[in-house]
Amino acid sequence: MSTTHAPSPVSARPRIVIVGCGFGGLEAARALADADVDITVVDRTNHHLFQPLLYQVATAGLASPAISAPIRRLFREQRNVTSLLGEVVDIDTQGQAVLLQTGESLPYDHLVVAAGATHSYFGRDEWAAHAPGIKTLADATEVRRRILMAYEEAERIHDPVQREALLTFVVIGGGPTGVEMAGTLAEISRRTLPGEFRHFEPSHAHVLLLEGGSRVLQAMPPELSRRAEEQLKALGVDVRTGAKVTHIDEQGLEVETASPAEGAAAAGEAGARYTIRSKTVIWAAGVAASPLGRILQRHTGCETDRAGRVTVEADLSLPGHPEVWVIGDLAAARSHHGNELPKPVPGVSPAAKQMGRHAAANLRRRLQGQATLPFHYRDYGNLATIGRNSAVVDLTSPVGPIRFSGWTAWLFWLVAHIYFLIGFRNRLMVLFDWASAYWSSQRYARIIANNEPHRSRAARAPDQPPAAPPPGEA
Repeated sequence: MSTTHAPSPVSARPRIVIVGCGFGGLEAARALADADVDITVVDRTNHHLFQPLLYQVATAGLASPAISAPIRRLFREQRNVTSLLGEVVDIDTQGQAVLLQTGESLPYDHLVVAAGATHSYFGRDEWAAHAPGIKTLADATEVRRRILMAYEEAERIHDPVQREALLTFVVIGGGPTGVEMAGTLAEISRRTLPGEFRHFEPSHAHVLLLEGGSRVLQAMPPELSRRAEEQLKALGVDVRTGAKVTHIDEQGLEVETASPAEGAAAAGEAGARYTIRSKTVIWAAGVAASPLGRILQRHTGCETDRAGRVTVEADLSLPGHPEVWVIGDLAAARSHHGNELPKPVPGVSPAAKQMGRHAAANLRRRLQGQATLPFHYRDYGNLATIGRNSAVVDLTSPVGPIRFSGWTAWLFWLVAHIYFLIGFRNRLMVLFDWASAYWSSQRYARIIANNEPHRSRAARAPDQPPAAPPPGEA
């Protein structure tokens, strides 16, 4: 396959290519703002996305522009950055060049790979068509379409069995995204939609949260998991732990229980199997690293874990390739602190930001001929909101963990997310929309732009070319 070099100004300065403008890539580029280098940021979308609030777009609480920002605007004043819209399909680590889907080649002296993650269906990729996940704006708008269309179709259907399937919403995965999604779905049915339909009562919708483990929010202490489950149940969510999904199709899903589960065919027996009829299933159970991890493995022989994440050196560089840095969800990184044993770094946005800044600092040191430093992750804690006035917070502090839940935790969650949004306009938009929703219980982003389903990348046939780059990280 012939390649062409993307046009770039002639310069003797070091060429830095950053793949992906998520949290890690953005922080790396910003940390090099005053460096005497030429930076090219390439992403398969034209926007940076604040993924922690993506579920709010999926549930019509926020509009897409409120949690995204054009990449070119972000780097408008940073003159050493060139932004390119394109999808990376290969990395030539020997020739030190990045190959784009268009055939263009981007030569580099140093490479930062921050390509993020995608959905993992644990080898059952055919489930993607029936249980979409939420990683991109396209995913979020498709999930929103499915949720709203379920209510619209229920208004026309008179068969009680069909209507029950339409009004049964299943969220698979009890992590933060699953908990937040399930809680919001329950609020929509009980606070937002009542009075708007004539042939059924929206508050009768059945929202289920399925978690394969023994409790929701397993990254948090058991006490906060218990409180989160209590708050979910108070909202009307049917929480089922020890529930392993074994099959998903257009009619619903099959579940195998590791413990007695309400609704099972043989209630009270561990290992019972039962079927849930549902037209709206949402996947929040697993993630896999970008395919670029496997590409790096093929070219360099580096190790990857089961999720496809690249095992990196202590300084976040690729083993055997000190000019390549792998950060964010694509890196199987460890935190190094003094004489303590290295600890795995979680796949969360604060870790990606810290890795981006650390990789940039080490890149500077390498350019100056200095030794690089090992990465140390500073864990500030975890947050998860359940619904209106409900959340759980687990903070790390010098005096020990600080844990609380309820209204104060919800308020803390709101302030933290508004603070970390990109740009004043986004913060103002989100603050206004949340204040309006709090006092009116309405969600004004309930727009169905297209009645036809969007086919995600995971749901396309392997030999079918993409129609256009969907929103998300490169």
